[in-house]
Amino acid sequence: MANKQQGRIIKWQDDKGFGFIETQAGESVFFHVSAFKAQRRPAIGEEVVFIVGYDHQRRLQAKEVQELSFVQQKMAQKNKQIRQRNHKRSAQAEFESGQKKRLFVGIGFYGVLILLVVTNKLSWLVVGWYVVLGIITYAMYAKDKAAAQNNDWRTPESTLHLLSALGGWVGAMVAQTYLRHKSQKPEFRLTYYLTVIINMAGLLFLLAGGGLETLTNLLLEFL
Repeated sequence: MANKQQGRIIKWQDDKGFGFIETQAGESVFFHVSAFKAQRRPAIGEEVVFIVGYDHQRRLQAKEVQELSFVQQKMAQKNKQIRQRNHKRSAQAEFESGQKKRLFVGIGFYGVLILLVVTNKLSWLVVGWYVVLGIITYAMYAKDKAAAQNNDWRTPESTLHLLSALGGWVGAMVAQTYLRHKSQKPEFRLTYYLTVIINMAGLLFLLAGGGLETLTNLLLEFL
């Protein structure tokens, strides 16, 4: 590619099948129609890209003559592919970094719940509720992704959000991260964050208002 030059066709004899290209340095270089890499005949005044070489008699001539517009289009496509590839790599790196952060958030939340149990501020039943809801929610995300891939009956988004609000938001977060499901839809993500806030607000209300005993009794009734 370093030997490529740019020029303009200044003379073309169609009946004889050859012409001349004026280089950017002002030199005139011969070229034959067989060196023109296009599905048509060359035209006078056309901008081209070529490689300077020699014929069998060591005379200077242009080879691999291409339309400048064609070369520019190909270069633009190549640059676009490179940008897309770099964007994917950047997105992948960001995704992998986010995986660890979200995993730590989930582990940290369950760790806080266990700490509350140890300090007699929370019942193991509540921790179990969060764990079970997290597993169920993750499974529902996995089921919905499989349904989307197979064009089967989908799980309503309202159901997924309800499970998150009830306590399965950690499972939803893990599913969005590792299954890459529902992770790119802004409206869904916004609603998901609202469900996390609702759930956290409810938990804090129970902790502050002494409603955990009532919640524990309700959970015992289900068991």
